[in-house]
Amino acid sequence: MSAVLQASMQMELSEPASAMLKADMTPQTAVQALVGAGQVQDALKLLARLLPKRYAVAWLCQCARDQLVSPEDKAGASLAEKWVREPNESNRRAAFEFANAGGYKSTGAWLAAAAGWSGGSLAPASQATPVPPADHLTACAVVAGINMLAALVADRFEARRAGYIEPAMNLLNGGAAAGAA
Repeated sequence: MSAVLQASMQMELSEPASAMLKADMTPQTAVQALVGAGQVQDALKLLARLLPKRYAVAWLCQCARDQLVSPEDKAGASLAEKWVREPNESNRRAAFEFANAGGYKSTGAWLAAAAGWSGGSLAPASQATPVPPADHLTACAVVAGINMLAALVADRFEARRAGYIEPAMNLLNGGAAAGAA
């Protein structure tokens, strides 16, 4: 199965969006087709899943960088950015713990969750048996974060979401060879 179709299933794209996708589409063509058809939420989901996890988290951090956000949101963004710069287990765990403690209620929590769900274990640090996150959870957190950032200016929500796609298309072009892992 093609990466595009597999990602569309994992991210549970809408039926109209799924019907537009073909096995021979490149990731770029698939995302552009969805945007062109006004399926922005589905385009965000597909794009977030097709990007390598580190690129997806970096994209979300880039979107958040110039926003007026709360100190909590800045803290979550800082943890996510730290993981992007140094994607090690202690940075991932710190981001995961922050998101978990925040109850996934803030933009900062979703920024941190994107990094925190990139690998490792979702179990408490004291638990010996690891509980790995589903492979698509980073993409889910990225989409949630993008939507929360777009909602910061409610009357421009749709335009802001669509505007966040273009910078990620450059990452998708650069990250295509790296795969979705």
